[in-house]
Amino acid sequence: MPSGAHLLEALDPEQRAVATQVTGPLAVLAGAGTGKTRAITYRLAYGIAQGAFSQNSVLAVTFTARAAGEMRHRLRALGVPAIQARTFHAAALRQLGYFWPQAIGGDVPQIVKHKASLLTAACAHLGLGVDKQLIRDLAAEVEWAKVSMLDSADYLRVVGEQNRLIPGDLDASTVADLLRVYESLKTEAGKIDFEDVLLLMVGIMQENEPIARQIRSQYRHFVVDEFQDVSPLQYELLNQWLGGRHDICVVGDVAQTIYSFTGASHKYLVNFEKDHPGARRIELNRNYRSTPQIVSFANQVLATSANGRLGTEMPVGSVKLVSQKETGPAVAFNVFEHDEAEATAVASIVKNLQTQGTKLEDVAVLFRTNAQSEAFENAFAAAGIPFLVRGGERFFARPEIKQALLEIRRAAAVASRIEAGETGELVETVQNLVTPLGWSKDMPKTGGAVRERWEGLDALVNLAYQKQQLSLIEFNSELMERVEAQLAPEIAGVTLSSLHAAKGLEWENVILAGASEGLLPISLAETPAEIEEEKRLLYVGVTRAKQRLFITYAKARGEGRAQKRRVSRFLSATWPREDLTVSGVGKPKTGAISQRAKKQALLDELNPLETELFNALKTWRKNEAEERSVPPFVIFGDATLVEIAKSQPRNLTHLRIVRGVGAVKLEEFGTAVLRIVKKTVADAQNL
Repeated sequence: MPSGAHLLEALDPEQRAVATQVTGPLAVLAGAGTGKTRAITYRLAYGIAQGAFSQNSVLAVTFTARAAGEMRHRLRALGVPAIQARTFHAAALRQLGYFWPQAIGGDVPQIVKHKASLLTAACAHLGLGVDKQLIRDLAAEVEWAKVSMLDSADYLRVVGEQNRLIPGDLDASTVADLLRVYESLKTEAGKIDFEDVLLLMVGIMQENEPIARQIRSQYRHFVVDEFQDVSPLQYELLNQWLGGRHDICVVGDVAQTIYSFTGASHKYLVNFEKDHPGARRIELNRNYRSTPQIVSFANQVLATSANGRLGTEMPVGSVKLVSQKETGPAVAFNVFEHDEAEATAVASIVKNLQTQGTKLEDVAVLFRTNAQSEAFENAFAAAGIPFLVRGGERFFARPEIKQALLEIRRAAAVASRIEAGETGELVETVQNLVTPLGWSKDMPKTGGAVRERWEGLDALVNLAYQKQQLSLIEFNSELMERVEAQLAPEIAGVTLSSLHAAKGLEWENVILAGASEGLLPISLAETPAEIEEEKRLLYVGVTRAKQRLFITYAKARGEGRAQKRRVSRFLSATWPREDLTVSGVGKPKTGAISQRAKKQALLDELNPLETELFNALKTWRKNEAEERSVPPFVIFGDATLVEIAKSQPRNLTHLRIVRGVGAVKLEEFGTAVLRIVKKTVADAQNL
């Protein structure tokens, strides 16, 4: 295990501050791409290196199995493999299985994987006619009520107070009755659901003090990732685990709260100090993922009001990011006549990127609703572009993948050792094992289930190519580790994903499609809180991009239909004039754009603060040029001033990475430029 000092050398100043506070309450406000997982894993490793706590006394809680697997992988790499990193449900289920015989007696009841059959029976009991879609909506409503810790009586009160939209145009009293009947039928069947796992552990710890003491004596230090997504039920379970103690570190980003409809609330992150007096709050704002252009645009999105006006104030609890990467291409804006034209043009953008050397797996197309995916699937299939649709079944849960892993495991069990050298025996073996399951050397020309099946199996074949130096036994072991970590192999194709499913991921190139009113924000969003969440969803999409970001929308749903759509209110102030809109990668729609038009296009991208800063820099440049008797562009070109205005560098290191600022100019003009930036920004914030 690395020494404590060696661990700290790998962190920036803010991450180091997180790592060195190993006891007491700590809230980390971690903006997108700021290395939050790095900070908290190094904090745990540093705390153990310093003797502040033992590995077995720590419980690190995440929200997805994939995130838990990634945290365990990183902790193992840091020499601390014994720390428990689990989801809320996985941690609670393990405790429930261990303590159930002592607290209740007998075996833990069977967990209902899907609520559909019980809900269908409950609806029949109440005389309700339902279809599959309504059952899915009612299942989500039941889950929301349970994680919000609402019984049928509380449900009636809360939905009235929140003016909550009820599924299927049912009235609240009917859904309240449904909640009661559902619970009754579930109890009669001797089963529990996933939410019950948490509810039962809360109840056991509240009512059985010896069990509560035993759990609290084992876990004395807690880390909770994605704390902005905690539900009331999860928060209550966390409080039971803590038992009034305050050795807890929470990490979250208010700006990435996009699951309120499932019961998540960022109020626990915002009010952390009230619940844990004396807590320290540290901001991580150094973005290592995205270019200054993308980061500047993301900050603009957050500062935009619900009516589309640009401001300078960030929402309470959110972090203003500062890019640590070199400057990159400007954000590209595209508008099209209808959805089909948009999808076809997006396929052309991807083709252009591929021609320039971009790998397809480094490209993602993001959209608000899953229904938008079909147009892009059709356009990509017609263009011969491989793609995968994200947001469905998890990779290792797919039937064909489970069967493929079983076949590989069986083959590994009977193989004494298959060495894979130049002959590529591992690849050939895996190919032979997955061929009967639907894989072939040629990609199927059809889409749908056949295509998805082939792509999943092909991902295993590609992984075998990457690991062909391994034996089959070693390859099988790696697959088992990947299953535990939910680390799916990379599929060589463009990712199509809803914005919700894209959270926590990143790509070199992102095309954010359908950025129009009615989709972003979605037409169902009516209250101020719902509108704010839609803005945060757009922010999440923007911050998935590392190098290039394209924003597109279509004026009409179909060819020949009325062009009623307009750009999203969150983008209206930054959207360029339509006559300067470009399509593809750096290519104008029609004809060449004059230098004056290019310059104007750059200026049109600036918000009011950036425009004011650009003008201040331009005045300074004019005076500097006159004093030196040189043309202004010798000091800095307009494009460089625009980039400085957009990135708003805080120090010489940040200024150095702006295109057009070399070492000589940095030394000669750096201090003066930073002084202008600091003054202009400060004056704007004091207005």
